[in-house]
Amino acid sequence: MLREQRNNNAIGILAGLAGFASGAATMYFLDPGRGARRRAGVKDKVTGTASHLPDALRKTAKDVSNRAQGAWAETTNLFSSDDPSDQVLEARVRSKMGRVTSHPHAINVAARNGEVTLSGPILDHEVDRLMQCVGAVRGVSNVVNELQPHKTPNGISSLQGGAPRESRSEFMQQNWSPAARLTAGAAGTAAVTYGLAKRDALGLGLGVAGAALLARSATNIEFQRLLGFGGGRSAVTIDKSINVDAEPGVLYALWSNFENFPQFMSNVLEVRNSGDGVSHWKVVGPAGIPVEWDSVITRDIPGEMIAWKSVEGSTVPNAGYVLFEQNNDGTTEVTVRISYNPPAGALGHAVAKAFGADPKSEMDADLMRMKAMLETGRTPHDAAQNIYGSPSGGDRSH
Repeated sequence: MLREQRNNNAIGILAGLAGFASGAATMYFLDPGRGARRRAGVKDKVTGTASHLPDALRKTAKDVSNRAQGAWAETTNLFSSDDPSDQVLEARVRSKMGRVTSHPHAINVAARNGEVTLSGPILDHEVDRLMQCVGAVRGVSNVVNELQPHKTPNGISSLQGGAPRESRSEFMQQNWSPAARLTAGAAGTAAVTYGLAKRDALGLGLGVAGAALLARSATNIEFQRLLGFGGGRSAVTIDKSINVDAEPGVLYALWSNFENFPQFMSNVLEVRNSGDGVSHWKVVGPAGIPVEWDSVITRDIPGEMIAWKSVEGSTVPNAGYVLFEQNNDGTTEVTVRISYNPPAGALGHAVAKAFGADPKSEMDADLMRMKAMLETGRTPHDAAQNIYGSPSGGDRSH
């Protein structure tokens, strides 16, 4: 009875999530003002993804083929006698040492009839790991330890610099190879399929885990950035530049007053100056739902740059800066860099992008509107101020 109740609860949760997602997607795509553009955007992205698919498949197939050949070579070597020359054996040992010691150049390697002698300075905690590594090298019959261990590198010139080495599983690394992504994607698909078929608490858990694995393999973004945990303000970063026929001082005056943003940005509904360098932001979030947070100015150089970051605990942690550099022809290059951590991290960004809400493309459009506004003197008709209407109580002077 209890198990049946849990299963019903799990099914109810899945149904609720599906209903919410369906409703949000319907609102997003059927929006009277932007629905048509969003639907066209999704169509373009599907077409673009399809055009890149053959190349991605070729790379994955090549990686899998190379790994299969390597595995076959390793397997055949296990059943074949190997009597390498001393020179070849030394090269094999050196190729492995860099994985387990931070200063491989400080270690001397001498091979004689399968016996390898190691000498030279090394950090104390790396000795055992190095001995095990060299002992496992194919063709090594014995390892002689003549190393000079040191607890610290102080006073030893050959132990200065360097970086700790560690052998980690490929799945623990930041970037996965095409073969690893293929394997993870297959496992994620299997987990999601099982979860949909099982339709109970266990199936729900496996389905969620499988979906996360699928997202990780598709985006090649580490889990903490993908889900927004520990990513700070930099789960997603956007860099854009544009030349504007205006002096740096004019552009600085526009950007340093954040309340101007709704005049040329499409998703910034309102920015209100709270005093002491703090401002309150209200922007269009996922599915058109407004999102709000507070930001503080971190650097302000009149005519050159302005930088800001969100305060701790903000709904959307973010930071950014704008640089103004005058060109030889009198125009000004405006460079914008924004880093942010959207709801659900980079996964949320990927989902939003799949629905046609691509922040990079939107930033391009925002900068073009800003350029047109300054060079023509006319406020763009497709800025947030004109699409959604001017918020009450805001000072629009600049």
